[in-house]
Amino acid sequence: MDAPVWDVTVFTKNRDRLLRGEVAAKFFAAVLADPQVKPLLSSEHFSVDGTLIEAWASMKSFRPKDGSGTPPGPGRNGERDFHGEKRSNETHASKTDPDARLARKSNGQASKLCYAGHVVMENRHGLAVAATTTRATGTAERDAGEAMMAGLDRAPRSTLGADKNYDTRDFVAAMRGLPIRRRATTLCWRCRAGL
Repeated sequence: MDAPVWDVTVFTKNRDRLLRGEVAAKFFAAVLADPQVKPLLSSEHFSVDGTLIEAWASMKSFRPKDGSGTPPGPGRNGERDFHGEKRSNETHASKTDPDARLARKSNGQASKLCYAGHVVMENRHGLAVAATTTRATGTAERDAGEAMMAGLDRAPRSTLGADKNYDTRDFVAAMRGLPIRRRATTLCWRCRAGL
């Protein structure tokens, strides 16, 4: 009770060790393999989805890769005017978090520096059976969905539900090659594919 609380630097070092050792992934796999959890998991019906995870980098750190552009004003949190400036992942990068990408969830929403989080759920009890994070790219959801489904223990001719972002020729062909059938979701794949 009287022990000193961890210093921030201790947490940072431990976080890096946890990431390098893939501790979270090993813990997740151990939970799924537990004899009490295993009977709850369906190998027939799955859903996949992704979301954006906002990075801890400031938009002020998103600077031209070539070093041009005006720097923020003086001080710890100096002012910076972005109006009229065209920024993209091809020409700009965050100085504090180079892996973060400029992305937005949908049209009309503000772009933010983000990563992408992905999860596959089994549909009998709604339990997560695969999860990962990736860079936020235009194809991150489909690429991660394909990789996660390929690594799962599935029944023959299992089904997969997903939203309209997954409804592309390449993703559908990859799922059929596993083999996985599509099921009706927010966007009726069955209708659009003529199944």
